[in-house]
Amino acid sequence: MDVCRKLIVSFLLLLAGPALAAGQHVLVCYGDSITAGYGLQNGQSYPDALQRDLDTRGYHYKVVNKGVSGATTKDAVASIHPVLLMHPEVVIVEFGGNDGLRGLPLDQTRRNLDLVLTTLEDAHIKVLLAGITLPPNYGSDYIQQFAQVFRALAQKHHTAFVPMIYKNLVNTPNTIQPDGIHPTAKGSEIIANTLLPALKRLLRKDKNRE
Repeated sequence: MDVCRKLIVSFLLLLAGPALAAGQHVLVCYGDSITAGYGLQNGQSYPDALQRDLDTRGYHYKVVNKGVSGATTKDAVASIHPVLLMHPEVVIVEFGGNDGLRGLPLDQTRRNLDLVLTTLEDAHIKVLLAGITLPPNYGSDYIQQFAQVFRALAQKHHTAFVPMIYKNLVNTPNTIQPDGIHPTAKGSEIIANTLLPALKRLLRKDKNRE
């Protein structure tokens, strides 16, 4: 009986999220392969880079990587509950790229992201919406409509917003993997820096570490 009880308690603790130091807050990076660090070694994803940046600047946050390669906005809706169980203070939402690459209806992408943002807001969680673009071969009209999905949702929800997380990678060598889609370790560092100015406005500074 004692063994069963211990197993149940351990399982519930796992559901509750990562162990935290006293006074530490949770920041969840919720997204697809860009967040997950597809093609990279451990410690090279943008959430890893963000953790290092925040530690250096005296922000007492535990950055949790909840990225899943291949995830669509539909998957984001289906997987939101475990994120809520972590009781994060801030969530970076980075989804939509796989919807666009698969040519899924933009109305569907918009509805799914809208539901994710609404769910986080209802839980009183601060959100940073991270936008992404598509390869040029998808056509300028579709790419513009795709980008507008993120802009419209950011305006509707009055959320912090970075329209294009790759904006500082475009003309920088060695920041994109050979597949032409995913960031390298260097690219991940740049993405973290690109997100940081908007993110800092959502964070609480640990004055004891200034």
